[in-house]
Amino acid sequence: MTTTPFMSREGMTRRRMVGTALAVGAAVPIGVARQAWAASTDSGPVQLTLPVPTGPYPVGTVPLHLVDTSRPDPVVGPGHHRELMAGVWYPARDVRRYPLARWTSPAVLRALLTSGGFPADVAVAPLTAGHEGAPVRRRPIDERLPVVVFSHGAHDLRADTTIVVQELASHGFVVVTMDHTYDAFSEFPDGRLTVPLDVPALGARDFATDIRFLLDCIDDLAAGRNPDAEHRPLPTGLPGALDPHRIGMFGWSKGATATALVMSEDQRVRAGLSLDGPMQPTVTTDLDRPFMLMTAAFPRAQEPSVAEFWSHLQGWRLNVQADGAVHSSYGDYQVLIPQLAKAVGMSDEDLRGWIGTLDPARAARIQQAYPLAFFDLHLRHHREHLLDGPNAAFPEVTFIP
Repeated sequence: MTTTPFMSREGMTRRRMVGTALAVGAAVPIGVARQAWAASTDSGPVQLTLPVPTGPYPVGTVPLHLVDTSRPDPVVGPGHHRELMAGVWYPARDVRRYPLARWTSPAVLRALLTSGGFPADVAVAPLTAGHEGAPVRRRPIDERLPVVVFSHGAHDLRADTTIVVQELASHGFVVVTMDHTYDAFSEFPDGRLTVPLDVPALGARDFATDIRFLLDCIDDLAAGRNPDAEHRPLPTGLPGALDPHRIGMFGWSKGATATALVMSEDQRVRAGLSLDGPMQPTVTTDLDRPFMLMTAAFPRAQEPSVAEFWSHLQGWRLNVQADGAVHSSYGDYQVLIPQLAKAVGMSDEDLRGWIGTLDPARAARIQQAYPLAFFDLHLRHHREHLLDGPNAAFPEVTFIP
């Protein structure tokens, strides 16, 4: 696994990402970190945990192996097409006999931990709220469910916002996540493990191309077709359950830039949310659809590309920022890294370098509340007063005019 600087054609280098993070006191993804840590005890691996979602519905999940036959694989060479792993999360029913899914596979977790300088076997991946293969819940039975798509950041994985993903699913959304192969830690059904590479260097535009293909696969699911490459059985009720006319998208970091690029090119995405995206390359197309920024390390006041993007938002727009947040504060690492810190004896100072000063439990509540309120408003037209202005329940969240 390479640890040399990662250069995106249209994004940040790994060196710049680390340098920027250090300059603003922001955390970097596990897959970009370098410092080595050792397990502090011999008591065995720590069992990581995630907060449970707050919605009224149980959650189901299923992985999809997708092959884009319109594009060659950038690494394997001629005769092979772009392969991607995705996950579908949804409101479920009759879940008792369906096991809970792990946050990621053991092989992926070991690779991710090693890349971050942690011992490979220091932790066991958390159980999510998603029941593998459980039937889809629809009431009434012919109801179409709104869809939200997620794109991760550089050198990361599709699981990195599971707190947000399972929260949305527990409130009745279908959420589709994707690993951007060769800029992600990912495992295919045949056991192949892929990790982030320096070559090819994937940029935000490459991510956007992946997502537009994923939107085609969502169209297939909405039409009752199975896009899985091996045509593995889908959960009961999933084909035909998705509403292709109510699709939103969010992304973290490079994935947030990809969200803006997709919206500038594809009308199928009706609303977009950026989790601290640098918006590089700068998106210069005017957008008249709703867009929300949750900023931290890349605020408009300090990042010209974000300010430029904001100026092109001609429809509903909102910018919020949590006090004490760093670049990774709007994802699962904000609650997982403190658990790893105990296992390796990380100092409080080093821990703040990873997660800033925003309390992990409060960060999780912010992650659960604000994306849900945004997509509820713009995909289901449920007015959420949480987005009207500062709220006493979330004193950390500042509204930036």
